[in-house]
Amino acid sequence: MSDRYEDKPFLRFVDAWVLKANGHLDPATENYCKAMVPQLRQSFGVTGGSWEEIVAQQMKFGPELPAQIQRIWADGQQRFAAGNGEAADPWQFAMIFVDRNFGRS
Repeated sequence: MSDRYEDKPFLRFVDAWVLKANGHLDPATENYCKAMVPQLRQSFGVTGGSWEEIVAQQMKFGPELPAQIQRIWADGQQRFAAGNGEAADPWQFAMIFVDRNFGRS
């Protein structure tokens, strides 16, 4: 997974944002994102906001997107499990969702 973020540090935050939206952001990644807020603010020239708000603003995410992601995840994980005999992986979902919808930011 480390190659994914080489030369694309903001991509880690976009993936994390999708994971948070579908309820699967792990505490270590969330803590990392929170710790990086000062750097995000400096990079994007903003004076406030959480990491989630900064990502949403930079990506121009609408307020309806988290609910849409939750629906897609719920529907997709059921189909995936039925077709593959195993549970869907939330990290894989997040990466595929970001790649397909946002062109690997």
